[in-house]
Amino acid sequence: MDLGGGSTNFLLLFKSGPLFTLPRVRRRHLSVLAAGALLLAALTVRSAPEAEVRSVGLARVDITPDYPVRLSGYAARKTESEGVAQRLWAKALALGSDREKPAVLICVENCGVPTWLRDEVAGRLARARRIDPERVALCSTHTHSAPHLEGYLTNLFLGPLPSDQLERIGRYTRELVAALERVALEALDNRAPGRLWRGLGTASFAANRRQADGPVDHDVPVLVVRGEDGRLRGLVASYACHCTTVTGEFNQICGDWAGYAQEYLERDHPGAIVMVAIGCGGDANPHPRPGFELARRHGEELAGAVNRVLGGALRPVNGKLACRTRTIELAFGPLPTRAEWEEKAKDPGYVGQHARVNLARLERGEALPTHLPYRIQAWTFGKDLAWVFLQGEVVSDYALRLKRECDRERLWVNAYANGVPCYIPSERALKTPVYEYEAGGAMIYYDWPTRLAPGLEDLIVRTVRDLLPKSYRAAKQS
Repeated sequence: MDLGGGSTNFLLLFKSGPLFTLPRVRRRHLSVLAAGALLLAALTVRSAPEAEVRSVGLARVDITPDYPVRLSGYAARKTESEGVAQRLWAKALALGSDREKPAVLICVENCGVPTWLRDEVAGRLARARRIDPERVALCSTHTHSAPHLEGYLTNLFLGPLPSDQLERIGRYTRELVAALERVALEALDNRAPGRLWRGLGTASFAANRRQADGPVDHDVPVLVVRGEDGRLRGLVASYACHCTTVTGEFNQICGDWAGYAQEYLERDHPGAIVMVAIGCGGDANPHPRPGFELARRHGEELAGAVNRVLGGALRPVNGKLACRTRTIELAFGPLPTRAEWEEKAKDPGYVGQHARVNLARLERGEALPTHLPYRIQAWTFGKDLAWVFLQGEVVSDYALRLKRECDRERLWVNAYANGVPCYIPSERALKTPVYEYEAGGAMIYYDWPTRLAPGLEDLIVRTVRDLLPKSYRAAKQS
């Protein structure tokens, strides 16, 4: 039952099935019972809180290249893409009138964007429409079957790429920046009166990829966008899981489960624009995998979870949207000495390549970084909903902890947001040997000199809590 859909929904509810199981009754009693059920449903709808009218716009732009290009995410691929299994999209949600200072959420189907690309898009929007960069959030679906971008996973490919392949990566990167600006501007142009509602569902295909009983976040938060007439205009949903059902043995462009979930929901709700973001799923893989058929199955499961939320009781999202951002410094552990770099440089693989790159920096007199700049963003709708945007491949411990310390029902944590600089391990992951890849091994591909130092989890969580109003603290934290 969708209490957020308007006062006519009780008729649809009664036609689709009773509110409760009725005992066996004679036919002449059915009309009385039906009238009572209709009255109860109508009174329930009228007593449900209403969502306030606000300015809302949505748009989508096809970002599928019409030429072969190296795909990102898997080092095993050695050639450019070999066709398109599914088209890729960038989609945007614009909230607020010009007088209210609008905010723009962009969801893009790719493996991840470098921080500079997000800042370039935000800068263009500031120049074109005076959009405050704090009010721009960019989320990647982390599909491992989308084109590679300049400045992202810079050590992914072993050895230099041919010049023509580099040119096509650069071409697609430029085209994507322009497309992200365009989709945001179109969403701003499409603004019309609408209402926001929220719900919370679950899905089960995410599995901890390091420990059989390891932590996983199965929540599926959903934002529902309706016009003043009650028509469904858009959906935003999130799930904490890698988009890696389609593995490196496949070399076709595909949105993976997130892309299929969007496709199926837009099929189920013609005219609606559906956006999918990724939660703290840095240590979660889809299960089972691999293959396109399994990606479709997981997409169907997520779409089903969202549809169940739509069919249940939704809560209104009211309140003025406040956007806050803070950049903190995450310390790296001790850097390798020159002698250690020289020893690593003897390795014929990625370790050696990474070491030689850093030795060249030292030869040029460059200082290796000792800290990682890390951006945290929080959007709050009064007391009704808090959106948190965390950079990088954040492991599940962060969302699970934040939802314990804050109000799970009103807190939505997105990762892979505003740039994907590396994995963000928790203290548990740093201490657990099976998390070696997330804790430090992947830093080679992201081209950082070493792993992050302990202490980052409390710093990140404390910053998130500082950015959120106290009204979002869980009762035990008050």
